[in-house]
Amino acid sequence: MLEDLQTPCLLLDETAMRRNIKGMADRFKQIGVPLRPHLKTAKSIDVARILQEHGADRWTVSTLKEAEYFSSFGLQDILYAVSIIPQKMERIMHLNRAGAQMSICLDSTEMAKHLATMTLDGPKPRIYLEVDVDGHRTGVQADQQRVVDVARILANASNVEFAGVMAHGGGVSYAANGKQELEAAAEQERTATLAVKDAIMEAGLPCPQVSIGSTPTALFGTSFDGVSDVRAGVYVFQDVFQANLGMCAMEDVAATVLTSIISHAPHLNRIVVDAGGLALSKDRSCASQSNDCGFGLLSDADGHIDPLLYVQGVSQEHGYITTRDGSPLPFELYPLGSQLRVLPNHSCMTVAAYEGYHMIDGDHEGEWWPRCNRW
Repeated sequence: MLEDLQTPCLLLDETAMRRNIKGMADRFKQIGVPLRPHLKTAKSIDVARILQEHGADRWTVSTLKEAEYFSSFGLQDILYAVSIIPQKMERIMHLNRAGAQMSICLDSTEMAKHLATMTLDGPKPRIYLEVDVDGHRTGVQADQQRVVDVARILANASNVEFAGVMAHGGGVSYAANGKQELEAAAEQERTATLAVKDAIMEAGLPCPQVSIGSTPTALFGTSFDGVSDVRAGVYVFQDVFQANLGMCAMEDVAATVLTSIISHAPHLNRIVVDAGGLALSKDRSCASQSNDCGFGLLSDADGHIDPLLYVQGVSQEHGYITTRDGSPLPFELYPLGSQLRVLPNHSCMTVAAYEGYHMIDGDHEGEWWPRCNRW
């Protein structure tokens, strides 16, 4: 029973999550391109097993702790999708020696040269050249000389395997407004990555794989020609930001924070709950969208969304709830000690605060599924 749980705590709606997983898996089975689910949001072998039920056989992670955790459960084909540095290579090689098939990425001639001269004990790691498709983060662009320089260093190295190119279309797609812009962002991701592949191949070098992806570009891409696999992760849980983009309905948000009402402030037209910045994160991604939801939307403990309420502000352990239109709060409907659920702006950031999920609404209702946190 939810009322017996200590708050704040993390709930995971199994039915909604399974619906999200199935929808994406079915889409790419029809397209005929493999998914490489990103596990950085869920960080749970129990969730990964459901992904496997729908055909997933390759994986993406954002920390080496995740790679070590998932590898210990038998997941093998793992891409660590954060630029590598030499200090992390022994952990990569330890994973390979233990039976994993690790891939890593980089975007500089400096790092390519360094890796090519390292003594690496174990099966060769695969290395992707990361592509910058939207000015968002790290990577190379097709017209830069280092594209060919890095590819040549890696292709000629005896201790590594040059895997190809990869990109994350998370800049333009997350700023997109409407279906047309999302489709354009997805096509930009694909064509920009393929342009780097073309530059490599025109130099007479191999470029076997092309890996792209984000949840918006995976869901709105109209062509995946030339793509080897697609990476996406937040779709498993979804969140308010994704719903605002049109990726899902609010009812598809599977991970929510259960919180208790601890104070009334009628003079401020405010309810105070015990989920603050540490429990919800201070992600304000929705502030850039027309449907600004503060630090999260609210539902009752049974999951019925109240469109009137939102988390207006947070301090470390307090969340401040009021009405979105400024109308008076009906305090009598929200007695002290009663519970609400917060739909997070960005589920990846919110769930990171918790050690595990209290499962609701599914075959595993009442179970607690642990997460793999830290680095």
